[in-house]
Amino acid sequence: MKSSSKHVRRPTLACEIAADRVLAGRAADTGRMVEMASARELAPGTVVPDLMEANLRDGAAIRQAIESALGGVGARSRDVIAILPDTSVRVVLLDFETLPSKRDEAEAVVRFRLKKSLPFDPANARISYHAQSTDKGVQAVAAVVLNTVLEEYESAFRDAGYNPGMVMPSMLAALGGADAERPTLVVKVDARTIGIAILDREQLLLVRTLENVRGVTITGDQLAEEVYPSVVFFQDTYKLNIERVYVAGLPEAGVAAPALKNQSGALVEELVAKSQIGSTTGTVPRWRMAGVVGALIS
Repeated sequence: MKSSSKHVRRPTLACEIAADRVLAGRAADTGRMVEMASARELAPGTVVPDLMEANLRDGAAIRQAIESALGGVGARSRDVIAILPDTSVRVVLLDFETLPSKRDEAEAVVRFRLKKSLPFDPANARISYHAQSTDKGVQAVAAVVLNTVLEEYESAFRDAGYNPGMVMPSMLAALGGADAERPTLVVKVDARTIGIAILDREQLLLVRTLENVRGVTITGDQLAEEVYPSVVFFQDTYKLNIERVYVAGLPEAGVAAPALKNQSGALVEELVAKSQIGSTTGTVPRWRMAGVVGALIS
């Protein structure tokens, strides 16, 4: 879902459209932190994230929120990383013995395999994938979004005067802020979903998006209960134990730490570190910024 150009400079702006708000950030010149951030609330029902149905129900309100949020970070460019809700994009891990060396041939193979994993024809979707080596061959991390859904979001940015040169789902964007050299669990909570990812040696080994009926009021014990099946699956499949846990999307991540630590025995940290976001980000809380920060510092 990236720009087709092979020589596009990574944007210094990122903007996430979530179910309840629009978040924007601007990277520092060093690219290692977000120096300014801004957020605008959305009325309920303005954005209804979905894999197949229309997502953006009030185009004027969304355009205004994008303009205001990006204007709030002193945007000096019109190129932006657009971050979509996780329930608008399907992320699938596909195992292969090998993949063709030519990109177009490899994408055709990935697209063919995706037919079994999607509720729509992959021919009607945009696909982006990353190939990572495994002990058994190659694993493709594929992100798939229906063309009509992608066009909605891209049009919203263009209507606001910006060019969405890169497009990413929120969870994959957030992983850019994680140090995952050892077995690492990333848990990202938002108003409607719980994103779960497990990585090791900087490779994505598991990714899931669960429905979250409790929103950010979910307790630590409830969150640990939701995460538990994924942790057990990872341990049984890879014979590894989680050594680090990152949490994002909770106003008090420390509240969830005891339950998650009891479950995994691992150190629990906030995904967005203080060193990754500047002091000039105003009133936007750090815990909401995982997607924007990860997209800009990765």
